[in-house]
Amino acid sequence: MTEKNIILKRSHKKPILWDAFFNATNAQKPLVIFCHGYKGFKDWGAWDLVAEAFAKANLFFVKFNFSHNGGTMEQPIDFPDLEAFAENNYSKELEDLDDLIKFLQSTSNPFQAEINPNQLIIIGHSRGGGIATIKASEDSRITQLITWASVSDFGKRTATSGELEQWKKDGVKYVLNGRTKQQLPHNYQFYEDFKANETRLNIKRAVKKLSIPHLIIHAKDDPSVKYSEAEALHAWNPKSILFPIKNSDHVFGASHPWLDSTLPKPLKMVVQKSIGFIN
Repeated sequence: MTEKNIILKRSHKKPILWDAFFNATNAQKPLVIFCHGYKGFKDWGAWDLVAEAFAKANLFFVKFNFSHNGGTMEQPIDFPDLEAFAENNYSKELEDLDDLIKFLQSTSNPFQAEINPNQLIIIGHSRGGGIATIKASEDSRITQLITWASVSDFGKRTATSGELEQWKKDGVKYVLNGRTKQQLPHNYQFYEDFKANETRLNIKRAVKKLSIPHLIIHAKDDPSVKYSEAEALHAWNPKSILFPIKNSDHVFGASHPWLDSTLPKPLKMVVQKSIGFIN
């Protein structure tokens, strides 16, 4: 069963758009929540095929758009709402994830009968891997963590020393989205939020605190987030499992749009390894 573009309304906050993929059996299944990365969205590339594979393995799979990722309820793909994108930050993404977990495990969720409240797995891709890791380190509801091509350090990605003064002066900086050709704005509040929450947003500290099973999957030739970042995550938590993918990239052979009806081989391997880890 597939339910797409469900709206989670929140008072005084932007709503969250989410999808559910599952076998409707009225029997409880482990809940898997997928967090997309920077410049990402729940409908990117082959993510639907990924969700279907998890559902076939009898898992309740949820993917969602972070509330300030630049999508809207009406147009969840790409970035029609650059004003929201400019106001995004790591703290908002952690709050989004928390609100979604609370809702999915509550009686307000129409699919509650399908979900095992004692099995919650968080998967994060790229920047979403950092968000998932921090959340897993501080939330006892989460029982397993899986990171795909995850970053290991938010600090070095937030600002370089050379651009900081100009960013503060202008109040905004822009990053080109190579695919859509949009200039994506980041308001200076992004940096201010990071500095105000620097201890909490330290991924190294979060990984060292983990006491749950942690699977790290990363392509050896990832051009966007180097494999050495996966090695660092594994070194900080030696009990974790590091699974390298050979001859692949940051998105494991997928692209957007993905018009094939099957997963690319590297991503299929990622999915199979992740399902095996959960089971």
